[in-house]
Amino acid sequence: HFVDSAKDLEMIWVEPGTFTMGSPESEVGRNNTAGRETQHEVTLTKGFYLGKYEVTQAQYEAVMAGNTVTDSNGNVISATPSQYSSNSNRPVENVSWFDIQVFITRLNEQQSENLPNGWEYALPTEAQWEYACRSGTSTAYSWGDSISASDANWNHGNDANQTENVGQYSANSWGFFDMHGNVWEWTADAFAVYITSAQT
Repeated sequence: HFVDSAKDLEMIWVEPGTFTMGSPESEVGRNNTAGRETQHEVTLTKGFYLGKYEVTQAQYEAVMAGNTVTDSNGNVISATPSQYSSNSNRPVENVSWFDIQVFITRLNEQQSENLPNGWEYALPTEAQWEYACRSGTSTAYSWGDSISASDANWNHGNDANQTENVGQYSANSWGFFDMHGNVWEWTADAFAVYITSAQT
């Protein structure tokens, strides 16, 4: 059962810790163009909450309904932008990073009385996202080194070649769903070349 209201976004607490970000040179399918997979140690000194599921169309619409903010073309940012619309429990897609900034601003305004002092909703950094995705593993995927249509909606083989309801596949060991497949996910920070030294 998934809820329609953004106030009911399910979040999971992630403890701080250290992990190896990136992938080994021996990994099948590795793409290290411009150093974007160079392995390096990352330490996250603070814990954080992350959504258990991708944001659903219903949740996005609950926040964005009534929005009047426009995009760079002067068009009002839609509350129902998904190509596979009218599927309330599928993840929202067809949203830009800038659309998401409007969503987050509205979400924080709408939920200000429900957030602890000093807390706010935000996109995770790429390091936070990968840490949660890996969930303590060092394999190519959180379940192992190969992927099939039974593992995730990854747009190959027998998949429907479109989004599916969130939570249809097994969660990773920390309880997060659809960290692989279904839709691309935005992070807070822009792409940068990884360096080999440890980062905190």
